[in-house]
Amino acid sequence: MNSADATKWYFTLLQKFWHSNPSVLYPKSIMLVLLFRILSFLPLRALHALGAALGWIVYLLSPSHRRRLRENLERAGYGGHLRAAIAESGKAIAELPFVWCAPQERVTRHVTMENWELVQRQLDAGRGIVFLTPHLGCFELTAQQVSLRVELTVMYRPPRQSALKPLVEGARERQHMHLAPANLAGVRMLVKALRGGQPVGVLPDQVPQEGEGVWAPFFGRDAYTMTLPAKLAQLGKADILTVYAERLPRGRGFAIRFVPFEGSLDGDAAQQAAAINRQMEKLIAYCPAQYFWSYNRYKKPQGVEAPHPETVA
Repeated sequence: MNSADATKWYFTLLQKFWHSNPSVLYPKSIMLVLLFRILSFLPLRALHALGAALGWIVYLLSPSHRRRLRENLERAGYGGHLRAAIAESGKAIAELPFVWCAPQERVTRHVTMENWELVQRQLDAGRGIVFLTPHLGCFELTAQQVSLRVELTVMYRPPRQSALKPLVEGARERQHMHLAPANLAGVRMLVKALRGGQPVGVLPDQVPQEGEGVWAPFFGRDAYTMTLPAKLAQLGKADILTVYAERLPRGRGFAIRFVPFEGSLDGDAAQQAAAINRQMEKLIAYCPAQYFWSYNRYKKPQGVEAPHPETVA
C-alpha cells in the first residue's frame, strides 16, 4: 500500500456514510481535497487517535487485511508487535491530511532531523544521492522535508484513480520537488539529476512490474524486488543513503533519521537487490510496528515466473 492507496479508504468511508452514489454528490477529487483540508486543522495528536481507531476498524472488518498483516509480522519475527502495528497502520492514513495540507511551517515544527550531516557531506562533495525510503513510518514526510533544503527528484507513479491525482500532486507541488514518471523518461530524469550532484528518491520496497525486478530474500521469503536503485547509483555515480521518519508517540511529531547504506552493490542484480532488502530489514527493526505489513510485498507480478510457486502469494 502507498499513500495514494490509503486515500481510497477515506473516500470509501465517506461513500458508506452518505449511502449514496458519489456521482450525484461532488466529484471525487473535490470531496477528497475538501475532506483533507478540513482534517488538516485538527491537532496531530487527535489525528493519530482517530487513526488508531481506524486501524482497528479496518483490521476487524477486512479478513484479507487481517490475514496478511498477521502473516507478514509473524514471518519477520515481529508477531509480538501486532496490536501496535494495527494502530500504527491507521495513524499512517489519518496523518496524511496534516502532512499534505497543513501549512508547511506547522508541519516542520513537528519534525526533527537526525544525521543531516551525512547528506550535507555528499552535497558538499558534489555527489548525487539515491535516497531509499521504505514504507516505514511517515514515508511521505521524508521527501517533503528533504525538498525544503535541497532540490529533489522523486519517482512518481500517478494513482490509478484519477480522483486522487489533484490531491497527491497538489500536495507535492508545495515543495521544491520534481516528479519523474515511472518510465524510461523518468529514469533519465533521475540519472541526469544525480550526475548534476542532486539527490533523488525511490521507494525500494514497492513490487515492480515485469522486467523491472528480480527475486531476492526479504525476511526469509523471496520477494520481487526492483533493480532500479542500484542501477541509478551506478549510472549516476552516486551514493545510496537510507532514510525513514519514525512516528513519535502521543502525536509529538516525527523523527527523520538518515542511515548509511551498509551493503555492497557488487555482484549481479539479484545480489544487489538482496543487499538493499537487508538494509530495509535493518531500518524496519528500528520501529517494526510502523512498517506497512498489510502490503502484499510477496505478490507475483503478471508475467513474472515465480522461483518457488508455493511461497508466493
